[in-house]
Amino acid sequence: MIPLDHELARAWLATAVEEARAGLAEGGIPIGAALYSADGAVLGRGHNRRVQDDDPSAHGETDAFRAAGRQRSYRGTTMVTTLSPCWYCSGLVRQFGISRVVIGEARTFHGGHDWLAEHGVEIVLLDDPGCVAMMDEFIATRPQLWNEDIGV
Repeated sequence: MIPLDHELARAWLATAVEEARAGLAEGGIPIGAALYSADGAVLGRGHNRRVQDDDPSAHGETDAFRAAGRQRSYRGTTMVTTLSPCWYCSGLVRQFGISRVVIGEARTFHGGHDWLAEHGVEIVLLDDPGCVAMMDEFIATRPQLWNEDIGV
């Protein structure tokens, strides 16, 4: 697994942010993700498609995971997401042995990343102001949809 410095983490996060913006432009929830290989190549990228596909399982991380296709092993891979992964997506990370998760922010939603860290997954929390602002605005303008997404 390649070492992750601040510059590379920000570059990878930019891919997830592009996906989040695409999802918002489609009328969906602005959460984006990308799965990177152990050598740093993007395997798949995606965004939350719950609204667009009428599919409650189509989270940003699962969309990126599906776009990556079947891999022999996920050891050494990195999931990059704009928002702390929910329990569903945290389970996906554990189930398939994804080694590292880069998180844009965890202020608007604190998912399962502490649990992942307790189980040996490397967590890189960037606390990105742009990710926070994007989610704050979405939650303020679409609270009903946000509450549906997080199960409230």
